[in-house]
Amino acid sequence: MKQFLFLLLTASVAMSARAQSSQYQDAMTKQVALLDDGASYNPQTLQDISNVFERIAATEKTEWLPYYYAAFAQVMTAFVQEDKSKIDPLADRAEANINKADSLKKNSDEIACIKSLVASARIMVDPPSRGAQYGPESGMMIQKAKQLNPENPRVYLLEGQALYFTPEAYGGDKAKARETLQVALQKFAAFKPASNIEPHWGEAQAKQLLNGEAK
Repeated sequence: MKQFLFLLLTASVAMSARAQSSQYQDAMTKQVALLDDGASYNPQTLQDISNVFERIAATEKTEWLPYYYAAFAQVMTAFVQEDKSKIDPLADRAEANINKADSLKKNSDEIACIKSLVASARIMVDPPSRGAQYGPESGMMIQKAKQLNPENPRVYLLEGQALYFTPEAYGGDKAKARETLQVALQKFAAFKPASNIEPHWGEAQAKQLLNGEAK
């Protein structure tokens, strides 16, 4: 009888775990699909998406991806935010979330990419006074990501993006940016994410920069 009860309990736990895993995958798939849609890139929609990822993270405390995507959505909100007074609070939330992701997944090139973006977002508040502080920090995170995984296309996207938008007097170079972005597209062509919820963003942005469409 005890053995039967033990087997019953084990089966119940396994079924519960599978159901929870399915709910997690479904929730993540839905939100990541929204981030894949260019129409989502406005402050309100991105903020809504980040809020959902934070709720998922609060439930799935051992999963790094919800924190990662919450941070990504928040830093993207900062980039499309016209009110500069709102950028630092968004960057603060993104930094807190990506640090939580980092605590769950050490030495991740994808996490280093988000940390680079957070530093870049902070520059936007006041480029003349903040560039000297956050520019090197952003660049350091890009180099860390490249050392961890030189095949990650997002590394070259961020490197090319930095060269594209940085004034020439401070090291920017649009010709080098184009070369680096071409490398990014080559890496994107060869890149295969482990699943549909693993990081895979950036190819559209690389194409926009190469075509001179990015603002």
